[in-house]
Amino acid sequence: MNPILTKSKYILGLECPKHLWIIFNQPEKIRKVTLAEEFKFREGDKVGELAKTLFSDGIALPVKDYQKNLQQTKESMKKEKPLFEAGFEFGNCFSRADILVPVGKEWDIIEVKSGTGVKDINVHDVSFQKYIYEANGLKIRKCFLMHLNKEYFRKQKLDAKKLLVKEDITSQVNAIKDIKERIDKMFKIINSEKPPKPGILIDKLIKEGNHDCFTENCIDDLPENHVFCLYRGGKLSCELFENGIIRIKDIPQHVKLNGKQDIQRECEVNKKVYIDKEGIKQFLAALKYPLYYLDFETFSTAIPMFDGLKAYSQVPFQFSLHIVKKESSKPKHYAFLYNGNNDPRQEFVVSLKKLIGDKGTVLVYNQSFEIGRLKELAEYFPENKKWIENVLKRIVDLLVPFREFSYYNPKQQGSASIKDVLPAIIEKSYKGMEIGDGGTASAEFFKMTYEECSEEEKKNIRDNLLKYCELDTLAEVMIVEKLRELV
Repeated sequence: MNPILTKSKYILGLECPKHLWIIFNQPEKIRKVTLAEEFKFREGDKVGELAKTLFSDGIALPVKDYQKNLQQTKESMKKEKPLFEAGFEFGNCFSRADILVPVGKEWDIIEVKSGTGVKDINVHDVSFQKYIYEANGLKIRKCFLMHLNKEYFRKQKLDAKKLLVKEDITSQVNAIKDIKERIDKMFKIINSEKPPKPGILIDKLIKEGNHDCFTENCIDDLPENHVFCLYRGGKLSCELFENGIIRIKDIPQHVKLNGKQDIQRECEVNKKVYIDKEGIKQFLAALKYPLYYLDFETFSTAIPMFDGLKAYSQVPFQFSLHIVKKESSKPKHYAFLYNGNNDPRQEFVVSLKKLIGDKGTVLVYNQSFEIGRLKELAEYFPENKKWIENVLKRIVDLLVPFREFSYYNPKQQGSASIKDVLPAIIEKSYKGMEIGDGGTASAEFFKMTYEECSEEEKKNIRDNLLKYCELDTLAEVMIVEKLRELV
């Protein structure tokens, strides 16, 4: 059976030729989709369904049966109504249009995306569609991208006409001319015995895509502390790899590195940890008791669920807080996890306000996230604005000494993330936890709170969420204690 190139695989071929080859030749290597990714896909589907409500006379075509879709598309075109998922094939290529709208004897393509603007990946997507449709004799008048309006705030009832905006991308689509050549090249890749280079090692046609060669394992069997772990390595990492230099420790001394990259190389060569005691002392001197070690968990949806939210607004539903009153005190833990089925923000901010006093350092890891959420809460709950502004002035970011390389352990592999710093500095990790990352936490909370879920499953999810979030702030406590030991 000849391989079929769909528009999603065509896009992948532009992003990473090697992964296109893997899909057709080594499908067993394709990793399992994560819970966070599944959640994101479902959010995209919801946007697609909402877009259809703007075309009340539209005809929905079957999507699971390939041949049935092709057959019913031909029959439905005669009715001169908007078509949802109209499918066409040409030269072993297949494409379905999200919405195909008749305009006299011509047709408009409306591609629906759950993003908040036009990306070059969207233009390439629609150009492939247009090529297939025109090869089937359709006259395409205009091409549109329907996406989410990032300026729209929900007020009571959702207004789909304001949330979704239609942008004309006809000129950008028409500017892409060499589609047939690209398709021919992709079939050569698919049918070749050996895979081509991964996408990270080629000049990308798509600047803002979805594919990540490291996540998808397109580069085989990399050792620890490989050259792609270089802090902000970018093009240099690719050049080193292509010249056969795989490990950071093997980077020749004549290759110019920046200060942080140089620390990485020296640590690898000498098998040591780098400690800048003055930098650490300076950071610790900024901490004032009582110390409030704080971490938030949030979820976000493409379609705003509650008043005052925009597309992808972050909704806080959980926090963990360890309080250390004075230097000799043991940390005391407090937790909040929303237990209703509506908007958690009010309970979240009220619970947090009861615990954080008006003096002392509020310590977080990667402060832009918590600061952003607190500012949003201050806007929506103005009665808490003064208290929140006081908290904001006292925030200190524990990421700083690791981002600035005041401490660097090769076990971090170039990362300053708390998930990598904790096992490097304390030898404790998130591995083996049922919930071990923020994306999974968001997806599981959403399932437990707003979707079908048994009571037993809800209890398990709650327990796992509480354990995960507590570790985030306990990790902060342990890291600070270790930094004090080091100096």
